[in-house]
Amino acid sequence: MSRFVCTKSGSSGTPTLRVASTANAPAAIGPYSQAVVANGFVFCSGQIPLDPKTMEVVPGGVEEQTRQVLTNLQAVLEAAGSDLEHVVKTLVFLKDMNSFAAMNQVYEECFSLHKPARAAVEVARLPKDVLVEIECVAVVVPGAAK
Repeated sequence: MSRFVCTKSGSSGTPTLRVASTANAPAAIGPYSQAVVANGFVFCSGQIPLDPKTMEVVPGGVEEQTRQVLTNLQAVLEAAGSDLEHVVKTLVFLKDMNSFAAMNQVYEECFSLHKPARAAVEVARLPKDVLVEIECVAVVVPGAAK
């Protein structure tokens, strides 16, 4: 079985791929990366509201869970050389679309000036039965790559 290996951009024009990870966000709980940096973009895997120190779901409702998810995304983005201000697209997964307004209120705290493109969908179930998961795509900030 072949495994993904980070590649360098070569004379063949192969794009540069780099896995980004941090202990300041929950470790991947499956065969995936927290984020991959490719051609100036950061592709973040979905984050759920786990405390990275305990790997336990944070207590509270969708507001507290959304806040933790965005904190986790910020940590991953920083490890990849970006931040929430450079997010271009998010995808929000909600356990219950009736919690959209509560999620949106916290989301807007993080994206008050900059409004990335976004989609939000209701799903039947999320890992660890959390209420919200968010994935995102961001641009790398020149000179900020770790």
